[in-house]
Amino acid sequence: MKRLFSTAAILLSAALTLTACGGGDPLTSASPAPAESGSASEPAAGGKVVIGSANFPENVLLGEIYSQALAAKGVEVEEKFNIGSREVLYDQVKSGGLTILPEYIGSLLGFVDNTATAKSKDDVVAALKEKLPAELEVLTPAAAEDNNSLTVSKETATKDGLTTIEDLVKVAKNYSVGGPPEFKSRQEKNFKDTYGLEFKEWKKTGDATADAIKDGTVQVGNVFTTDPKIIINDLVSLQDNKSAFAAENIAPLVNKAGVNDTVRTTLDAVSAKLDTAGLVALMKRVAVDKDDAEAVAKDWLTQNGLL
Repeated sequence: MKRLFSTAAILLSAALTLTACGGGDPLTSASPAPAESGSASEPAAGGKVVIGSANFPENVLLGEIYSQALAAKGVEVEEKFNIGSREVLYDQVKSGGLTILPEYIGSLLGFVDNTATAKSKDDVVAALKEKLPAELEVLTPAAAEDNNSLTVSKETATKDGLTTIEDLVKVAKNYSVGGPPEFKSRQEKNFKDTYGLEFKEWKKTGDATADAIKDGTVQVGNVFTTDPKIIINDLVSLQDNKSAFAAENIAPLVNKAGVNDTVRTTLDAVSAKLDTAGLVALMKRVAVDKDDAEAVAKDWLTQNGLL
């Protein structure tokens, strides 16, 4: 729901640092549930917004951060977390059923334009301005990125001499690759076109992809680069030397009719503080320490002067 850059140093330092995961069934909620952050007596300066998230822990955490930051500014917030994939979420934002969604700019561009060639952050943002429908807008991206990767075990990397994705071409037909349920439909053609890469089998390993690489269920996996298990499981993310993956800076996707200046400036302030090292540290708390996403979001917002 992501992306490749050099993460080992960031992950290693972050794994020594901070503390997350939560959400409910958003599609069957019978009544709106305002976020608990902020006082009920505060004026609804930002009106009401509905914040959604995809069904993986990092996106839920980002939704919590957006929700609590907005509630602190007097915005009435309804949370609809853990909904599903972009294929489900995008239309809900476009229709106004959701107002705000934490997004990853490269993957979003690939979704709205499967012929897109933009790779850098600036080029991706420019392309999104052209390709998004009139109802939608991406606000200012954060410095934080959660990139896609193709990742292998250290043993596999050493045995087969793998340092780049291009190196996989010589062995991929003997390998199973794992990732989110949508991974094959999103990336199979991209890998063939960019690298001439074909795998023996595609498996739906979801959030357990890093563990599936470690235990040998798959030999290659789409592990997102903010996942602390890259370090914990002693994995190697291969260099994307031909840029199959675009920049994946995190940014709010909004339904323009549902956001006002209070909402925009609040979300921009969040993005201004969110960097990759900080996100990796938060994801250690989510994925490893199993802390509650609501508490982790509150800690981060407090530490950054946003509550």
